[in-house]
Amino acid sequence: MDLRELREQIDEIDAKLVELYEDRMKVSDQIADYKISTGKKVFDREREKEKIRAVKELTHSEFNSIGVEELFSQIMSMSRKLQYQKLAQKGASLRLPFIQIDSLNKDTSRVCYQGAEGAYSELATKKFFGDNVNCFHVDSFRDAFGALEDGSADYAVLPIENSTAGIVSEVYDLLTEYENFIVGEQIIEIRHCLLGLPGAKLSDINTVYSHPQSLMQSARFLSEHSGIKQVSMKNNAFAARKVSQDKDITQGAIAGENAAKIYGLEVIQEGINQADANSTRFIVVTNQKVFLKDAKKISLCLEIPHEAGSLYHIMSHFIYNNLNMTKIESRPIEDRNWEYRFFIDFDGNLEDSAVKNALRGLREEAKVMKILGNY
Repeated sequence: MDLRELREQIDEIDAKLVELYEDRMKVSDQIADYKISTGKKVFDREREKEKIRAVKELTHSEFNSIGVEELFSQIMSMSRKLQYQKLAQKGASLRLPFIQIDSLNKDTSRVCYQGAEGAYSELATKKFFGDNVNCFHVDSFRDAFGALEDGSADYAVLPIENSTAGIVSEVYDLLTEYENFIVGEQIIEIRHCLLGLPGAKLSDINTVYSHPQSLMQSARFLSEHSGIKQVSMKNNAFAARKVSQDKDITQGAIAGENAAKIYGLEVIQEGINQADANSTRFIVVTNQKVFLKDAKKISLCLEIPHEAGSLYHIMSHFIYNNLNMTKIESRPIEDRNWEYRFFIDFDGNLEDSAVKNALRGLREEAKVMKILGNY
């Protein structure tokens, strides 16, 4: 037979497959009615595993066995999505423990940030809440989460990722550890400067202090001056404060221009970070489960079964509900070797029906799901 005849055979088989698929989905629709009437959960992991084993035994080669497993995994995934959709249509709406609000109380709230005066975190705090914000600083990210937990702060402003250095992994981990939630974000352009005591020159500096990410972002400049020793600190503002207090002309700090003004230092060289477009995204966190009615982004974290195809099937809920996923990150789960927690950002509002449909599926099929915020 020639290629045309073979393709005609394929077309005939495909038409039968489509007809059988639609028949199967009609039965799935009836199963959805049964589950709604009995309160039975849509996702039955053991039943699906049993079904996959059964259809694989019907094949006659290892290659076809693998293909049939993938095919039926997708068919059953679509069946579940139909059932989730029907649940929503029947009024079984997903109940989320978040309260919609019109606005954040910026005028009378107390806000904390990690670092010291002059830190980029302080700049982000004032950019988001206004110059007259009632704010204070703490030494560590954990201290900021603790301030929310004990009620000494209403909000905390924390860096979560930099456009060149990547994520702030400790903040991601703390978001899963504490019952705090994201309600806003602020992006700050980062322009690192080499700071020193008044009158200091570049040739005087033999030790420079800064946050590890700032040192990384300034790697090109530092490599050109390889004689300068690099010392990591918790925060750029801490570095500027140390140089100011030590009064050692051989010490320098990598920080923002604002830190120079606060600690009485001079800018020896501006813009030493190698990327022209360098920004840090800060999140605004509270211990209340609230979201603004005009919120457009959702962040969540997931723990999924440690088996082939788990992430692939989880991602299908975003595709099926036409949701734009903007970011995915993974972090290792403590005390569980080679298992990971996934952090996902996607466009949407918790009141959207497509979002609720996706979250229903994610909640049933993930081992753990936590909504980190809608903002």
